[in-house]
Amino acid sequence: MKRSERLHSTEVSRRCLLRGLALAGGSASLLAANFVRPADAAQVSQKLVAYQDTPHNAQECDNCAQFLEPSSCKVVEGTVSPKGWCKVYVKKPAT
Repeated sequence: MKRSERLHSTEVSRRCLLRGLALAGGSASLLAANFVRPADAAQVSQKLVAYQDTPHNAQECDNCAQFLEPSSCKVVEGTVSPKGWCKVYVKKPAT
């Protein structure tokens, strides 16, 4: 088949179909990731988020939006110290 015939053909090549499916799948997973609330997501290990029992400057678990009284977290599994810190720290909004 000549190049000009391929450009005007209504048939979809296998390569184009697979590329389109891959792009659509990747886009769908990115959109889904933006709509997953932390409470719906699985918790991650303390090691993965570099959890430590000490604060990082003024950042500490008890002023983090993810912290659950008295000693747990929406994101990090296991017991966490109110004075601890990890990479998923998000400052609590002012009330």
